[in-house]
Amino acid sequence: MDRSLMHPSGLARVPDFLHLTRLDRPIGTWLLMWPTLWALWVAAEGLPGRRVLLIFVAGVYLMRAAGCVVNDYADRHFDGHVKRTRNRPLATGRISEGEAQGLFLILVMAAFVLVCFTNLFTVMLSVVGVVLAAIYPFMKRYTHLPQAFLGAAFSWAIPMAFGAVLGTVPPVAWLLFTANVAWTVAYDTEYAMVDRDDDLKIGIKSTAVLFGHADRLMIGLLQGLTLGLLAWAGGLLALGGFFWLGLAAMAATFVHQQVLIRHRDRDRCFQAFLNNHWSGLLVFAGIALSLWPAVNGG
Repeated sequence: MDRSLMHPSGLARVPDFLHLTRLDRPIGTWLLMWPTLWALWVAAEGLPGRRVLLIFVAGVYLMRAAGCVVNDYADRHFDGHVKRTRNRPLATGRISEGEAQGLFLILVMAAFVLVCFTNLFTVMLSVVGVVLAAIYPFMKRYTHLPQAFLGAAFSWAIPMAFGAVLGTVPPVAWLLFTANVAWTVAYDTEYAMVDRDDDLKIGIKSTAVLFGHADRLMIGLLQGLTLGLLAWAGGLLALGGFFWLGLAAMAATFVHQQVLIRHRDRDRCFQAFLNNHWSGLLVFAGIALSLWPAVNGG
């Protein structure tokens, strides 16, 4: 075999770096984006300022990419034994460990530069976000709850958004934060169900392994908690009918996901995970339309 196919050079390496950062698979970006946008719209009581919006949208892309890099770095000796991940560039050696470390630092530094255009309070909060993003991938070696750490990492943009807009983090922000942690654990458990058989063989821990045959029940309880906390936040914010319609639509996606995972089929569990994009979008649509500025009574 031509060794250049295994170790490409120049522009031929671009697909590997896109795969390492998952820029070729945007689902994770959207799952991080939607709660960030929920928080920005709520904090600004409508459309946030252009600068803060651009900072957070770019920050989502950078930190999601950084999280993927450190995740693959942490799993570089395990991914080759898992059907879904065996062809990842770090597992196959197409990208070196040093290159991955350098890329992670570049992405985190770029995100930090962006945060510096907000305020000191948000900069201080961002340090916690980086720590969460860096430690999450290693938690699957020590606890069956790595999804909880992922939930905290994916939710930390919420207090940061409130900090950037308001300079403080009010109680409703922590309600949104907790709701998003519960939702993240639910959908990442669906994701972990795809790899559960492989994870059991190589000793990787996850909520899918922990919950066992109670997985669907636990996902349902987490989804119910998500809806309850979002409803509590919506009540405190006195959001209108569009929010409640969006929340009802999110509930409908959760029912659909329960149908998909009922037989624990790998492909359908993955479809359920992907469906969460619509769950987050529908809630965002409800928040945005509820906070739409009234013009001439419209």
